Amino acid sequence: MSAVSSTEQTGRRVEEILDRLAESGDPAAAAAAEELVRSLMDFYGAGLARILHLLSGAPGEAAARLLGDDLVASLLVLHDLHPEDRDTRIARALDGVREHGLEVVGFDDESGTLRLRAREADGCGCGSGTGAREAAEAALACFAPEVRAVDVQTAPAGPTLLQIGTAPTGAR
Repeated sequence: MSAVSSTEQTGRRVEEILDRLAESGDPAAAAAAEELVRSLMDFYGAGLARILHLLSGAPGEAAARLLGDDLVASLLVLHDLHPEDRDTRIARALDGVREHGLEVVGFDDESGTLRLRAREADGCGCGSGTGAREAAEAALACFAPEVRAVDVQTAPAGPTLLQIGTAPTGAR
């Protein structure tokens, strides 16, 4: 199991537990649970901020490895501590799904929609496959949660690849 899916499962589990407490009919218990989660988030956020502060004078390789790690990046974004801007984080996420040949067309701040263009694969006119949007959404989940929707447009088809073989023997 990858760190991202484990993190997503943990987040969903916390939400489910808080929902169960809210539905239990004990508002004091639900409020206490939410306060506990908020306090823990503040605690871990302060620890992450301190780590970033201590790394600020360190060689770039260590910081780059931390920022490139899905789990660490998602925690930094969650606590609004990630030092890279949104566009850099989007580019980093899409770099992880490079095989789909996606390029950014634009981002709508109001709706949170990222518009991407799927480039043609190897110039053969066959496109980049149907899983491009799903791959982009999964990659963006930890690096750029402000992206709430992904719209993948297919690049205009170029000339179709024409296969030319040798003439059968005797056809000349």
